[in-house]
Amino acid sequence: MMASIDSEHELSGKTHPACCNLELLLKDCQIEHVRRSGPGGQHRNKVETGVVIKHLPTSITGEASERRQQGRNRSIALFRLRVNLALGYRLPEIAESPSILWQRRITNGTLKVNSEHDEFPALLAEALDTITYYRFDVKSSSEFLNCSSSQLIKFLKKEPRAFALINQRRLEAGLHLLK
Repeated sequence: MMASIDSEHELSGKTHPACCNLELLLKDCQIEHVRRSGPGGQHRNKVETGVVIKHLPTSITGEASERRQQGRNRSIALFRLRVNLALGYRLPEIAESPSILWQRRITNGTLKVNSEHDEFPALLAEALDTITYYRFDVKSSSEFLNCSSSQLIKFLKKEPRAFALINQRRLEAGLHLLK
């Protein structure tokens, strides 16, 4: 599900929306508070603690309603929005070298980041943009990103939808599936 941004909402420079600071990202978003069913007792059914955040230029959303506190659901929804943006939006070009964020996370060719860390969506967006730019060639992408192919694949597996997306695109391009 690739989204495109029309010229009216063109992103400035080469910054992926998943990499923007939260204040800047939220300027392009609509936040809706909703009631959701499920566990949580009467409080959950009476109060709109669920949060849906929609990135208006791409129509990509993130939502959360599993917590009783609206603030916590907002944080979770924002993180999910950033992951969904990383998965669903591609920059047409990549930078001349990996980002400082990416370089900080590489040690001796090993990429170190937890899939729940705040920097994960930005790193995922950079990896997916790079792999797409190199026409789903993981070896060329990993060379550009200064990590091994196995490290890049291991990183993609931290978000199963990203791994499935790359395998789908590789299949469409006539390449073998990653394992």
